[in-house]
Amino acid sequence: MLEVSKIRAEKAKIENALRKRGWGSEKMVMLDKVINADDARKRIQTENDGYLAQRNSISKQIGQLFKEGKAEEANAAKHEVEKLKSKIAEAEQQLNESKKVVEELLLNIPNVPHDLVPDGTSEEDNEVVKMGSIPIPELEEDAIPHWEIGKKYNVLDFELGVKITGSGFPVFINKGSRLQRALINFFLDEAIKAGYTEIIPPLMVNQDSARGTGQLPDKEGQMYHMEKDELYLIPTAEVPLTNIYRGDIVKEKDFPIKLAGFTPCFRREAGSYGADVKGLNRVHQFDKIEIVQIQHPDKSYTTLDEMVQYVEGLLQKLELPYRILRLCGGDLTFASALTYDFEVFSAAQKKWLEVSSVSNFETFQSNRLKLRYRDEDGKTQLAHTLNGSALALARIVAAILENNQTDDGVLIPEVLQSYTGFKKLN
Repeated sequence: MLEVSKIRAEKAKIENALRKRGWGSEKMVMLDKVINADDARKRIQTENDGYLAQRNSISKQIGQLFKEGKAEEANAAKHEVEKLKSKIAEAEQQLNESKKVVEELLLNIPNVPHDLVPDGTSEEDNEVVKMGSIPIPELEEDAIPHWEIGKKYNVLDFELGVKITGSGFPVFINKGSRLQRALINFFLDEAIKAGYTEIIPPLMVNQDSARGTGQLPDKEGQMYHMEKDELYLIPTAEVPLTNIYRGDIVKEKDFPIKLAGFTPCFRREAGSYGADVKGLNRVHQFDKIEIVQIQHPDKSYTTLDEMVQYVEGLLQKLELPYRILRLCGGDLTFASALTYDFEVFSAAQKKWLEVSSVSNFETFQSNRLKLRYRDEDGKTQLAHTLNGSALALARIVAAILENNQTDDGVLIPEVLQSYTGFKKLN
């Protein structure tokens, strides 16, 4: 959530940045609405402060008037205090309503893109900033996609998932399950070695948590919502991990705060169809290890670069061909100020698959979360929040199965063999 003070101070700059998101004049009026609504809030606050000052002043006089034997004047003063109490109650109700108006407007304004965010309207305009050094494998003509590999070696069953639940809920079997578990343990071990604290969070969150990280109201239709309990299945571990510090004032010396969590992730993916959703390309439930950092504002972009390097290192260890993209304004998520996507090449499908997003949200989430730190002068300031997929397993599994297929099985990346207990999936 943007800060009203920044909208007032940097309105022209914010408007220029939001144009990268495709915002035109019809949407820019929301910034003026925020300022106008906040002006109304300030007027009510000033009026109420005046009532409070009058009440306090008169209340102090009442006791003295009684002591001086001026009962009639004292009772008149008490009557005036009662009238002021009524005005104060009315003003406070108006003040709460005006605060809600300001907040509702702010909740629907996305984060301001960083200067590095390229112009563009869709994923075609994303900027490739690095191609990995691992070559794309050249497969035999009879190479098959991962969903056929899964059936061939009885390690992955999509039809069984349809029977149990529905489309988009794959079932991993035998060595497929062990490969999945190996990846989870490998990614967690790497995160711990990198200084992240492992967390096992809840898989459901309340509205405040979903709103705090920007899922609500922006992605309400994409989350599985349990209306009876007003809870949401998490679309990513970012939501519960970041909300651990909702409402907290952390110590500056504790930066960076580094958290990692493995969870299943649940996404409705409404409107998805075609070849892009085949097999593990786009599913409703998938496993993912998420890394989150809470950092001092002066260091968050250095931290973002470090997180990008960390994810790159994981892909290098898995020996997967990858590339790194800087997302354009039109493809940037609602809450992000700057995002780098990682894609791995799926050789049998001959296409790039996104496996990670690493983002800096600056103060956008922390303002919603009221996540602050106390600086050297004792003043509270908003922290910066960052997160990244490290990594999302579904498409990693797809790429491993496809890229490493041979005539007599699928070769397991060397770094995983101590975790799987086998070198080949056959």
